[in-house]
Amino acid sequence: MTSFNEVRLSMLDLVAVREGGTVAEALDIALATARKAEELGFERYWLAEHHNMPGIASSATAVLIGHIAGGTSKIRVGSGGIMLPNHAPLVVAEAFGTLAELYPGRIDLGLGRAPGSDGATQHALRRGPRSGLEFPALVEELRGFLAPSRPGQPVRAIPGEGLDIPIWLLGSSDFSARLAAELGLPFSCAGHFSPEGMAAMRLYRPLFKPSETLARPYAMIGVPVIAAATDEEARRQATTQQLKFLSLVRGNRLQLQPPVDSMDGLWNEWEREGVNQRLGAAIVGGPETVKRRLEALVAETEADEVMIVSDFFDIADRLRSFEIVAALKQRDGMSTTTAA
Repeated sequence: MTSFNEVRLSMLDLVAVREGGTVAEALDIALATARKAEELGFERYWLAEHHNMPGIASSATAVLIGHIAGGTSKIRVGSGGIMLPNHAPLVVAEAFGTLAELYPGRIDLGLGRAPGSDGATQHALRRGPRSGLEFPALVEELRGFLAPSRPGQPVRAIPGEGLDIPIWLLGSSDFSARLAAELGLPFSCAGHFSPEGMAAMRLYRPLFKPSETLARPYAMIGVPVIAAATDEEARRQATTQQLKFLSLVRGNRLQLQPPVDSMDGLWNEWEREGVNQRLGAAIVGGPETVKRRLEALVAETEADEVMIVSDFFDIADRLRSFEIVAALKQRDGMSTTTAA
């Protein structure tokens, strides 16, 4: 059985804008976070595409990937993900082709099919209500642009063609898990906001077909992790992510809020249940609690890699959480990265 100390450790960042803060500050925090993740030996640092959300500053995902890659030296940087139906595959190929030329061997291209926002924003993006159904065809078109050019090919991605840019499929349901297995691509499960999606992890492996990309299945699980010196302090810090999801349940999408001593009186029973469903996979606690929960997560999902999502109001608390998680791996004589 695979243990937590044998898997790779990575991070997904939504680049939260804090209450009273600015987008510029959020971008500075993102770079500082990526540098810390690199220092601790994290495998990769991904950014997610969202739109029309006051608390998230990662809408121009490819631009931000370039900023983070330029401010680090070895950690892999990528998208978790680019919402492909929002874009022309040629433009995505050119953008990530450019990134791969600037930062060779360090760029990942994770792809999702959700809009990353609401219906009005979908319209602003010129995306139709059924665009997600086109996802498999869009993936194949994009892969064609990133493959070596063919004689007489009328449209080429320059830069982009012939570059070895790893493509991942992302999802919280069995749709992307099945497609990733069929195409022989790595799969990343969005357990950080959809715990029920973990069933897709179990579906992916037995359906996987070896390809030129992968000889065997490779799966990553996303999970919220709030680590602190004690369980009590971690629970207090975790109220920031609870307040974030409470704002989503209420439909008002606030900027990231500071932690509170108690959520009592801030939500009703229905809202609490809605937040707890979204955060059902969250790992919150002191070092021993986090270690035990991460071991259980890896055993349950058979993940090859764990990608943590950490919503902290104070960057110092966030970086300390990373240090705790990294130390849990190193404590047993294993580095956080098992391969280059």
